[in-house]
Amino acid sequence: MSITSTPDSLLDRALVTAFLANVPDCVYFKDLDSRFIALSASLAAKHGHLGIADIIGKSDFDFFSKAHAQPAFDDEQAIIRTGEPLLGKLEKETWADGRVSWVLTSKMALRNEQAEIIGTFGISKDVTESKQMEAALEKSRRELMDASRLAGMAEVATGVLHNVGNVLNSLNVSTTVIASGLRQSKVDSLAKVGEMLRTHADDLANYLTQDPKGKLVPGFIESLARHFAEDRARLLQEIDSLQKNVDHIKEIVAMQQTYATMIGVVEALEPANLMEDALRMNSAALVRHDVSVVRDFNPVPPVIAEQAKVLQILVNLIRNAKYAADAGGQPVKMITLRIVPGETGRVLLMVQDNGVGIPSENLTRIFQHGFTTKPTGHGFGLHSSANAAREMKGTLIAQSDGPGKGATFILDLPVAVSAATK
Repeated sequence: MSITSTPDSLLDRALVTAFLANVPDCVYFKDLDSRFIALSASLAAKHGHLGIADIIGKSDFDFFSKAHAQPAFDDEQAIIRTGEPLLGKLEKETWADGRVSWVLTSKMALRNEQAEIIGTFGISKDVTESKQMEAALEKSRRELMDASRLAGMAEVATGVLHNVGNVLNSLNVSTTVIASGLRQSKVDSLAKVGEMLRTHADDLANYLTQDPKGKLVPGFIESLARHFAEDRARLLQEIDSLQKNVDHIKEIVAMQQTYATMIGVVEALEPANLMEDALRMNSAALVRHDVSVVRDFNPVPPVIAEQAKVLQILVNLIRNAKYAADAGGQPVKMITLRIVPGETGRVLLMVQDNGVGIPSENLTRIFQHGFTTKPTGHGFGLHSSANAAREMKGTLIAQSDGPGKGATFILDLPVAVSAATK
């Protein structure tokens, strides 16, 4: 860079010198071979013990790893060839001693008085601290997402245990009835009749027709037969209920095991099957709380999603709807499950209740981490469900006209590609 001894030239030199001495960002000028010909004091300071004179005439290859120096060199040579500037590029600087820093760089062509390109110049703003904060925030976000996912899995597991617990209550009732029936059996009376008949075996005909007690034996045996028949029918009914409840528990556990093995698998799924599976996971609790279920399933194409995540969401929504309906004070507690087409390429899975409703100010807050209106709640369920929906390129929203007017939760999922193109 030639500078003539004129007042303007001296002023220019003074301005450049002051600028390079005080500018906080790193400023540099390079020749056609990408060697430093001038630089700011702030850039020299980043090189530790080196001074400006130690850096002049050298290139990035003398200070950085090739992983950073080569792309920087290529960018500068492209600017020299084309004259096109490079603005706002985020660069990772890997220093020779292993340090890593991040800068936001802009580079332009350096021209002489004849507008000929004689090199490049640029400015780099250190954003290492911002990148570190961004990385820390991303790590925290991932940890929160993982915690939410685990919480969501816990919601499903809790739902399974709760439902199994309700079935076990029915099992306990059946076993109590069976045990009580066996204890109250008239089998001892039948043994006494048998003993009486053996005692009068030599004169059995006369005993049964002439003896006052003997005359009662045929009628008593007939009464015992009716009693045994009634007991048998009642106990068989309880055993049948017992078997159905055991099968129900096996079905719930098998379903949970199936979904547990499908974590992370994205596939085309039938919305009606997903709704029915989630409903089965809650069926015993719904019966116990006397909550009626209405199905309104419209024909829709398969959705693309993860079975385990959809189950997590729907189990949580149905369970919440059960609690809301139970606390709503309506004469008939009701949950309506709907499947309807959404916007183009979308399907809506809806869980509606006629329960306590949601105040307008809580319609968005209910999806926040830790927010709950239940005295024993932890605020993970809806938060993890909303996260799971987003991970499947879906959404989960809530609608309610206010307290006492019920609520509707809508899971919006994308249609499977093969179905969407039909």
